[in-house]
Amino acid sequence: MHRGWFVAGVGLLLAAAASASDPPRESALLADPAVSIAVAQGENPYPVHLVRPPEAPLSAMARLGRAAFFDTSLSSSGRLSCAACHSPEHAYGPPGGAPAANGGPAVSRQGVRAVPSLMYLERQPGFSIGPDDDENENVSLTQLAVLGQQVPRAKKTATNTAETAANVVPQGGLFWDGRADTLQDQALGPLLSPLEMDGGSVATVAAKLRRAPYAARMVRLFGASVFATPRLAVAEALFAVARYQIEDSSFHPYTSKFDYWLEGKARLSPEELRGYRLFNNPEKANCGGCHLDQPRPDGLPPLFTDGQFEALGAPRNPALVVNRDPAYFDLGICGPYRTDMRNETQFCGMFRTPTLRNVAARHVFFHNGVFHSLREVQDFYNYRDTEPGRVYPHAADGTVARFDDIPPAYRRNVDVEDPPFDRHLGDQPAMTPEEELDIIAFLRTLTDGFQPAQ
Repeated sequence: MHRGWFVAGVGLLLAAAASASDPPRESALLADPAVSIAVAQGENPYPVHLVRPPEAPLSAMARLGRAAFFDTSLSSSGRLSCAACHSPEHAYGPPGGAPAANGGPAVSRQGVRAVPSLMYLERQPGFSIGPDDDENENVSLTQLAVLGQQVPRAKKTATNTAETAANVVPQGGLFWDGRADTLQDQALGPLLSPLEMDGGSVATVAAKLRRAPYAARMVRLFGASVFATPRLAVAEALFAVARYQIEDSSFHPYTSKFDYWLEGKARLSPEELRGYRLFNNPEKANCGGCHLDQPRPDGLPPLFTDGQFEALGAPRNPALVVNRDPAYFDLGICGPYRTDMRNETQFCGMFRTPTLRNVAARHVFFHNGVFHSLREVQDFYNYRDTEPGRVYPHAADGTVARFDDIPPAYRRNVDVEDPPFDRHLGDQPAMTPEEELDIIAFLRTLTDGFQPAQ
């Protein structure tokens, strides 16, 4: 009985063991000498079997998608491909530290958001408000948004993730604002955006596909009429790109040190183990409230995100060209790049919670790329409410410009309930500087490519 519970929530046990209110069943587990010794040595005393996507040669469709993914000729500059911003060597994220990537005909136009990783999207559901519900699949997003305002929301902590999974809040979808539901639709956005690959029109891209080295493969796979309709040609090419992302294991290898620790094939260092405790401790970092760390009952590895949207109130980034206009605000779900939810102002300022897998490989963080290190991110969570002057700029009158990247009318949407954001000005920060470093040490265990000892 204890074994199954420990496997499902070993991080919660470790967090609870470090707190004063140690529930009896956790005490009983740690009272087992074998368990105590294993934990002290950084081992997972109850290894699990993780079910990874099967390894198989790429299909002809996925191989075509790979060719298109790396094809720079589809951009107006002839220098950008999907891989230019989603670099395989950088966890399919941005290769540099710029807040947004440059694109356009001369690769000189700055984008408006930080480039997200394309990894671990194969299990991402479509956008919805509340969990997927087959019985209410015909209910509109507007109706669900109204329902969400009427239903109480469970506070998000690492100890009640089952309850918060049922919250009627925005979740799922691709891009920072969830506006695409499929990998195919997601690939179309950068392809046509004048700030990114700048492919121009669908007709222009189709003409380039017709001249591409892989055009004959498109005819073999989709038929002789594939180029008769430009929209069909582009749709089929992007379908192939989606198949490449789904079939190629490099997009979802699940080969981090933490994965192998779950399987009993690796040990966490004392720093990493302390960081894991803090990660799941609601009185400390509480990262596990949104970044779920537990394997699914069917053995699928954890994704380290609940897929839900949050308004965190990150500081405005002056390095973004678009922010030179003081009237410009990126409001996430309710615009300006998503248009179907612009009237749902209760969601303004909300962005999708990304996975923390490979987060230590990134150089820019949050939707606007305002932070450049995991330490800066930790400081934001730690001091946003207790010492906001350490996070936000000061206005001309000397006051702290808190939540300065959200218009005042929508600042009520910012999360001030979920730990550690439930603290107030002058309160003790949730974490000490040393604890921040321990959490970062744990986050580094989520980087793929770890080689366990044989």
